[in-house]
Amino acid sequence: MADIKKAEVIEATNFIENEINKDILAGKIHGGIQTRHPPEPSGYLHIGHVRNIVLNYGTALKYGGICNLRYDDTNPLKEKQEFVDALQEDVLWLGYKWNEIKYATDYFQENYEIAVKLIKEGKAYVCDLSPEEVSQYRGTLTEPGKNSPYRDRSVEENLDLFERMKNGEFEQGSRCLRAKIDMASPNMNMRDPVIYRIQYLDHQRIGRSWNVYPTYDFSHPLDDCLEGVTHSICGLEFEDHRPLYNWVVENSGLENHSRQIEYSNLMIRNTVSGKRNIKKLVEEGIVWGWDDPRLITLKALRRRGVLPESLIDFVVAAGFAKTTTICEQSMLEYFIRNTLNQKAKRVMAVLDPIKLVITNYEGEGEEILLEDYPQNEETTKRKYVFGKELLIERSDFEVTPPPKYHRLYVGNTVRLKGAYVVKCTGYDLNEDGSVKCVYAEYDKNTKSGSGVEVKVKGTIHWLNEKYATKCEVRTFGNLLADSEAGSTNERAELGEVVYNTNSVDINKNAYVESDVDFTMEDRYQFMRNGYYALDCVDSKPDALVFNQVVGLKGSYKPEVK
Repeated sequence: MADIKKAEVIEATNFIENEINKDILAGKIHGGIQTRHPPEPSGYLHIGHVRNIVLNYGTALKYGGICNLRYDDTNPLKEKQEFVDALQEDVLWLGYKWNEIKYATDYFQENYEIAVKLIKEGKAYVCDLSPEEVSQYRGTLTEPGKNSPYRDRSVEENLDLFERMKNGEFEQGSRCLRAKIDMASPNMNMRDPVIYRIQYLDHQRIGRSWNVYPTYDFSHPLDDCLEGVTHSICGLEFEDHRPLYNWVVENSGLENHSRQIEYSNLMIRNTVSGKRNIKKLVEEGIVWGWDDPRLITLKALRRRGVLPESLIDFVVAAGFAKTTTICEQSMLEYFIRNTLNQKAKRVMAVLDPIKLVITNYEGEGEEILLEDYPQNEETTKRKYVFGKELLIERSDFEVTPPPKYHRLYVGNTVRLKGAYVVKCTGYDLNEDGSVKCVYAEYDKNTKSGSGVEVKVKGTIHWLNEKYATKCEVRTFGNLLADSEAGSTNERAELGEVVYNTNSVDINKNAYVESDVDFTMEDRYQFMRNGYYALDCVDSKPDALVFNQVVGLKGSYKPEVK
């Protein structure tokens, strides 16, 4: 267990830090700041969860405190070990480290004992109403609820029934334990909420050792207090549950009283968010899996090639507020591009090739030097080979050029990146009228780095056909055809939506430099095309598969402060 520094006021950068500072100044914090990251292992984390991770781990770091990773493993019907493992992998990938790993099931005995305490104090009772009847008795937003006919059972009867519930003597759903609060409360969550249910389940971690399971609204505040959490930072959907959180904390009899602070959800327009929605896409085969690069799960973003610092920068820039934050995709792409621009190795790749023949070049080939990281003042260089038969992008030649077109057409000159200035002299067409081959002559006195300056308006990339490796390149678009179809609430259902049938383009006729040692860890800027990464699932050393992470240009402009 890590050391925890005594809490001191810091310069606040958001409203949560302001609230923590107030607690410190008011003398409510007697030790250090402790937070928790409490995911339910029922799916993979998505970009919306990054805000929670940054706030919980990041806030603890700022105050010299600690953050535990605590799995909310109280719903074994949806939970799997693969999700437990993936959650840890995602947190570490983002660059954070928990103090300890905990589970809600670690505290089941303490939860049970506190429930017994509440019964003894007349603050909880066993109710025989069915789940449907419990819902009916709760009333509506405009009408108060009515008391359960079992609300006034004696303490002795409640203790006996709750013990027998724990021992597995009753049918699932036949009884529950409810907190005795106020059936006329304007807050529906305070109308004698269920705090324990009978559950006969095979839990992936504790098996069948418990026949009663605490509800999240009961276990979560108790686990926070038992664990030593000072501030329970959670999503805005829990704001209406805060009075119940506080009731449980205040009646627990525990010395540590955690405080819940809510923040808004983070949405990205025209994306599919929420675990239920993503699960639906996976189960219906609309996407390849939870790691499909068109999704915004962390597993998918990582496969696509996004770097973790981009996501953290994006979340911080989006801010932390009390109202839902809805961002455009262009904002996320800006931060992805900004990181890659600094880190990506520049490589030549031709995605839609046509042949370029240098008719007056007679040699077998010659070495040229290309900069790996021209964006850095100090960069390594690599050798490549110029030759007679090259590959260029089909879009870099026009039979009839449009206005202000500065690439190849008959009579025009361009520089081949890192090599020579060439002048287009002609072309051949296929039977269908498409361009088959382009011809040019080079000026042997214009080699890059020779000191000879020749002014041309265009520079294009290229590949030597003998030193080029064929590869697959995937480009991804939006899953949703309608730009307004994406849910603006993480828990909203997708409903009837139209999917974009062209959301992925798979190009199997692309080429890259053959002498580059492509790795899963590195990112690449294919000159003039975009930023790319090897696909960690499908790419093999002898069959390279690249994903486009993001294009070179975007529309988002950050605010200057």
